[in-house]
Amino acid sequence: MADIPLTRGQFLLPFVSILDDIGAPTDTLLENSRLPSSLEDKSELYIPLLPALRFVETAQRSQGIEDFGFLAAQRLHFSHLREKTRVLITHAPTLLVALRHACHWASREDTILSMWIEHHDDHVRICSRLAGTQGLLHLKHAQWIQNIFPIHITRQFAGPDWMPAAIAFESSYAPSRATRAAWPNVRFLSNQHAAWVSLPVSLLGLSNRSAACLPAPQDREDAPAAYGIVQLLKLMLPAYLDDGRTALADVAGIAGLSPRTFQRKLADLGLTYSDILDTVRYEHASGLLQDTDCRIIDVALSSGYSDPAHFSRAFRRMTGVTPRQFREQSRLG
Repeated sequence: MADIPLTRGQFLLPFVSILDDIGAPTDTLLENSRLPSSLEDKSELYIPLLPALRFVETAQRSQGIEDFGFLAAQRLHFSHLREKTRVLITHAPTLLVALRHACHWASREDTILSMWIEHHDDHVRICSRLAGTQGLLHLKHAQWIQNIFPIHITRQFAGPDWMPAAIAFESSYAPSRATRAAWPNVRFLSNQHAAWVSLPVSLLGLSNRSAACLPAPQDREDAPAAYGIVQLLKLMLPAYLDDGRTALADVAGIAGLSPRTFQRKLADLGLTYSDILDTVRYEHASGLLQDTDCRIIDVALSSGYSDPAHFSRAFRRMTGVTPRQFREQSRLG
């Protein structure tokens, strides 16, 4: 299991928008769960999964929201998947190929998510599971998100009104009456070996009905592999740079590790936490300097530096030039 399970911030946004709609203290709930603020600006970044689940459950309980996972899933669409995955699915010749793409790249949505296809006599099940989470509470929220995307993918081929014959949950979950009314012909199952949705075998050969004109995929990313702690930190830290919570103790706590264990894991790789933080700050700052007209002071603040002079010194240490010189050189080509 990965040391720090992560999910894309995109998947927490529907929960946040529901809370905002009812006037809940969303920022306080996020802060109490040790999650970054301003998620709307960080939707493509990665956040820690387990604190996100705790945030959703705490919000549901404190605000008296029924079936929070279902309500959030209703606000997610095919467009919320990673662009690379959407492109591959859009250009897949059949639904079966599209579902195989979704399974292959599932860990790019949640780092501990696995998806697979189970074949039965006249139907298949699109299954998913978060590795190492058996027995954890509140998984029903994540499993609604896990199940909604195979449904959206299938609708790209079978039409926007397609509904599965069954939706299954690994958790002990009983949908509310309102949820059942919204899915009147769907059978709900709980305590299954995985979360899954069922579809007829006859649909697998359908071609894509989507009129979306996305560019054909170009470069092939490296195949998904086990995420090491360095890769996980580089995915997660950008969401926290402007929050002032990048101290070693804070990040270790978010990761569910003691500071000493956290340091030891990095030391075993010959690294320190400051090495990784400097790299993440540099990558973030250099991107802004090259691709935007942000003022240097705004780049510094966005990269987690309270003092522009400190930022300039750190940047020069990494590149040999000041941020302003770097911007000028990058624009000269």
